[in-house]
Amino acid sequence: MKKYTLIIAAFFATGAILSGCKKDFLSQEVNPNTPSVTTPQFALAGAEKIAADIPNLNYTVFGIWVGYASPSGNFVPSPSLQQYQFTTDNFQVFVPLFANATNFNNLQVISADASLAKFKAIAMIMKAYDFQQLVDLYDNVPYTQAFQASTYLFPKYDKGKDIYADLVVQLTAAKALIDANAGATDPGASDIIFKGDMAKWKRFANSLILRLAIRQSKSGLDGGTAKAALPAAAGSAFVTDDFTVVANPGYTGGGLEGQQSPFWRAYGTDLAGNAVGTSVRAGNYGVELLRILNDPRLGKEYSLTTSDNVYRGIVLGDPNAPQNPRSSTFGPGLLKAPTMDAVIMSSAESLFLQAEAVQKGWITGDAQDLYQRGITASFVALGLTAAQATTYYSQDVANVGWTSSSNKLQAIITQKYLALNGYSFFEAWNEYKRTGFPAGIPRSIDTKAIGTTIPNRIYYPTTEYQQNADAVGAEGTIDPFTSKIFWQP
Repeated sequence: MKKYTLIIAAFFATGAILSGCKKDFLSQEVNPNTPSVTTPQFALAGAEKIAADIPNLNYTVFGIWVGYASPSGNFVPSPSLQQYQFTTDNFQVFVPLFANATNFNNLQVISADASLAKFKAIAMIMKAYDFQQLVDLYDNVPYTQAFQASTYLFPKYDKGKDIYADLVVQLTAAKALIDANAGATDPGASDIIFKGDMAKWKRFANSLILRLAIRQSKSGLDGGTAKAALPAAAGSAFVTDDFTVVANPGYTGGGLEGQQSPFWRAYGTDLAGNAVGTSVRAGNYGVELLRILNDPRLGKEYSLTTSDNVYRGIVLGDPNAPQNPRSSTFGPGLLKAPTMDAVIMSSAESLFLQAEAVQKGWITGDAQDLYQRGITASFVALGLTAAQATTYYSQDVANVGWTSSSNKLQAIITQKYLALNGYSFFEAWNEYKRTGFPAGIPRSIDTKAIGTTIPNRIYYPTTEYQQNADAVGAEGTIDPFTSKIFWQP
């Protein structure tokens, strides 16, 4: 493993692993280990921008595996995607996530003075956000010995369970730091997520703790230490429908490469107006679930086909998959404009997390109200109205109407799935692995597909086997289908 404290200066300063070798928007071309050549303001904006890039640019594979999307019939089939025959070189975000965790760790270091406590707290929250993704992808990863290259050239791998427990400690400490330093320097516009609104940062931290707790709810840990750290009641202590966790450093429709919103960059148009992401089309499962539930989000999450003006998805692995004029793309509710915000956590996701926590008896509140507000938040985010949401969830249909749904967890996760399309493929994949909902997500029908389920995880990257061989070797043989993340039932 390379020295993580040098990752930014050595290779990953510009986020090139995410978007090629060209100069990117808000590139970090200085070494945050050297405070004389950077500032907390610059380090914060750049790291937050990359944190938004990673899920919006790099997680298409998980959207394909859970049925939101599928490879286009215009292209030669990809064995790694539809046969699950991937290697240590495929779908890798290990290095980008560690690189950006390094960004936040360095920001935490250079913000040690009490006057910079707000920067430090944000860094701690966002580093926890990155590490949860690492654990959810790989389970055990370097943690206690990370960012200490002068002491640990080959950092050990910590247990995912132990990392989760410490993330709760770090998030709780970040909230306390905010409370104790109200007069510290305001991050202002350098904070491209909340513009220095520390009350929102505390609510995001609580929502991350809630996600950590819920993720462990079926693993025998009953929420782990995260459950005990939760606020007592749903509502204003968490992200709700009054705001969404998004980043926007000033995305534009022109200028340099990388100045467009990352989801638009992945699936919209390039600077010349040419369609990008044409190899990714609508998934049949996502389209049909919306259709079956009489869901008006269908026309917002997906587009009509250009050949025959219908909504049509592709079955993963279908050897006769329709070509692009006969398959749908992502729709106008997801692809709004090149200036659109980059979603980090939606209001809907947080509301559904709260609904589940109330249903479990972990926090107080009205689970039905939270569930319906989660649906409404999803509708409004896509450009529909609250009235349309009310009409929708008033249907006497299981997994739509609250009282019509005998299995409340299934209803919550099904509606969360419909709300996570586009910006949160990764979270939908994790929730399916945790709960098995929505029911019926199919495996690829490719006759050469291996395994008996969709993959539980991806491999550690080749770079780890080359540069930190003993530590990663101690993790044993990894099987993407049988090697589970610690919180999986």
